[in-house]
Amino acid sequence: MSADRKHWVIGILSGLAMAASWYAGLRLAPTDEHMGDVYRIIYVHVPSAFTAFASAFALLVTSIACIRNQGERWLDFSKAVAEVGLLFTVLCLATGSIWGKPTWGTWWTWDARLTTTFLLGILYTGWLILHSSWSPGPQRMKICGALGILIAADVPVIYQSVNWWRTLHQPQSIVRSGGSTMAPEMLQTLMFSVLAMLLFAAWLSIQRFLNLTLRGQIESASYKEMK
Repeated sequence: MSADRKHWVIGILSGLAMAASWYAGLRLAPTDEHMGDVYRIIYVHVPSAFTAFASAFALLVTSIACIRNQGERWLDFSKAVAEVGLLFTVLCLATGSIWGKPTWGTWWTWDARLTTTFLLGILYTGWLILHSSWSPGPQRMKICGALGILIAADVPVIYQSVNWWRTLHQPQSIVRSGGSTMAPEMLQTLMFSVLAMLLFAAWLSIQRFLNLTLRGQIESASYKEMK
């Protein structure tokens, strides 16, 4: 089997796993006794948040490599994970707004958790704009690397926002001291949803990185032919 075919098989399988996790959450998981069925969006919302955070961690690793000037490929991978991170941050915000309407009575409020997550989306967008507007070279790598580290620094603030500030957002219920407050059946479905989305996001990032690498090789070959 060729490498391209293997990549597509992995992508299809991870996509199917994510779809299966959504089906399990939306159709098979038990109904919450307090919120009813509206809570089921958690099986898309929370995995999206975890994936956006994981992308920020990956961006932190690649940003450190960029600052240390270890090669242009690290900047390509930074761009790939920043794009994927932005995608899932938007999905997190969108599903959170849908959940917030029946729960809080409003689509949006400048709650600490929502505001810091919105800032994450702005930072991802700023990184991509900066990358596209700055000329290639070591200086772009260092500047993008510094912003990538700042993006990663926002994640602990998002996570702790419900503890540090008074907020409408529910307190931590999954990763917390004393264990999760969720029922085991709900928690197992949610963890499967998180894992499936993380795998799919990893596949997306790798495919985008390979695409950027190939484009760079084509542009380099075209430049040499012109000379």
